[in-house]
Amino acid sequence: MTQQLRFQLDLQWFAGEKTEPATAKKRQDARKKGQVAKSMDLPAAFILLFSFVAFLMFGSYMKGKIIHIFRNVYENQLTMDITKGNVQVLFMDLVQQGIMIMAPIFLLVVLIAFIGNYAQIGFMFIGDPLKMKFDKINPISGFKRIFSMRTVMDFLKSTMKMLIIGYVVYTTLIGEKAQLLGLGHTPIENTFSFIASVTLKLGIKIGAILIVLAVADYIYQKYEYEKSLKMSKQDIKDEYKKSEGDPLIKGKIRAKQRQMAMQRMMQEVPKADVIITNPTHFAVALQYDSKNMQAPTVIAKGADYVALKIKEVAKEHGVITMENKPLARAIFAQVEIGDSIPADLFQAVAEVLAYVYKIKGKTN
Repeated sequence: MTQQLRFQLDLQWFAGEKTEPATAKKRQDARKKGQVAKSMDLPAAFILLFSFVAFLMFGSYMKGKIIHIFRNVYENQLTMDITKGNVQVLFMDLVQQGIMIMAPIFLLVVLIAFIGNYAQIGFMFIGDPLKMKFDKINPISGFKRIFSMRTVMDFLKSTMKMLIIGYVVYTTLIGEKAQLLGLGHTPIENTFSFIASVTLKLGIKIGAILIVLAVADYIYQKYEYEKSLKMSKQDIKDEYKKSEGDPLIKGKIRAKQRQMAMQRMMQEVPKADVIITNPTHFAVALQYDSKNMQAPTVIAKGADYVALKIKEVAKEHGVITMENKPLARAIFAQVEIGDSIPADLFQAVAEVLAYVYKIKGKTN
């Protein structure tokens, strides 16, 4: 059973099945291309609902403004002389009054549209979707899009919305049947009030229903978006190689860097005054120039194979090698290449250098 499961997993790996959630990089790349989980119906539904809510809230204000316009026209403007200047003044006044009437609705619609889009995808401004792409005018691709599963789902969604809206309109009008039949005997002002009331009621009902459907559509769009972004294990591996570099290549680069560092260090060994050894495990090369250095400096160090190479290079160039196990261990552990000897090791190193200078005949 275990072997069968392992075999299935291996087949899944090589088949490239997209079973893994998208990585952060793929999500970022998709967002740069404008590919996000978004329902176009959600902002539209909110705009419809809040537009009717705004009519309900600002209805008295708008009614007062409209009455004022008609009263001003009938009482003042009809008796004026028809000249170019008077007509321009009348036109500008009507435009200004119309803007004042529609301003609350317009501002609310813009605000709701912004919030509806921002809540879904955040702030996003990209130019990639605006680029000319010839595959969009390819008839074969267009034919595939027309008969795709997404198109079928959109058709079913639109049909369902029409049926629900039709049912809501029918039940609402049936509920107002008695008053509708009596409109012929109702004063015109009451008729307008009734029609406005029914229209607002329908608008709010339809808007609320469309919001529920739009939320469901957003959930579906989110599901489809996540499904389209899924990756196979091989995709994740390839993405890691592209972003982080191939591990084999990185390993070769590090090995080459170590080799070059080793070569540079070995080139410094002939300049050493003494090589202090463990004798087999550690080797430390010290250099001291009283004119340029405040203290002896480690110019090379190594363990095992590297220590052996340091001693070979030192022997080739006549650098004195001394065995001092505690001092070699202490310097190797405490001092990095290029650093000076710490104060607690001054005495021991000074004794070694004094002995070396004595051998070389450099005693003062």
